[in-house]
Amino acid sequence: MIRIAVVVGSVRPGRVTRAVADWAHTVAAGRPDARYEVVDLADHDLAFDEEAHPPRSGRYEHAHTRRWAATVAEFDGFLFVTPEYNHSAPAVLKNALDHLYEEWNDKAAGFVGLGFAGGVRAAEHLRGVAAELQLATVQAQLALNLSDDFAEYPAFAPIGTREKELVRVLDQLERWAGALKTLRG
Repeated sequence: MIRIAVVVGSVRPGRVTRAVADWAHTVAAGRPDARYEVVDLADHDLAFDEEAHPPRSGRYEHAHTRRWAATVAEFDGFLFVTPEYNHSAPAVLKNALDHLYEEWNDKAAGFVGLGFAGGVRAAEHLRGVAAELQLATVQAQLALNLSDDFAEYPAFAPIGTREKELVRVLDQLERWAGALKTLRG
């Protein structure tokens, strides 16, 4: 069975990203072809630019980097739940991606963005990063709008079509994760 991480891409106090990730996990939990798990970056203390060797070397000096590498290595795919900060993804999410290399290779990624423009610019920036890490991104993505899906901010109340949109992302993510798993052997 393929394993997919629902990655909470923000650590800010008062974040709504965790509520979105928990909702996505609830929707995904009943699917028969994959096992989903929430991975919260707040649980991984990754400092910025502290490793002496480039991630491609796989030589991780710090215990928390090795733990992060072991966590990422367990999964076949990733559903990144990302807010949009200043037309891009949060630094903590970019840093988590930048910490590793081989552990991301030949796996699948999908995006749930949130922001006043649905987080689409954050997801687009992450697509370029993912390509460099040899993560295959799926075409479908879910764009949650702070005005519609958070009408009583910070309460998350997705509008009626959102679950169907998420299922489309999950369908593609599972297909790609399964196909790429055979490539990794």
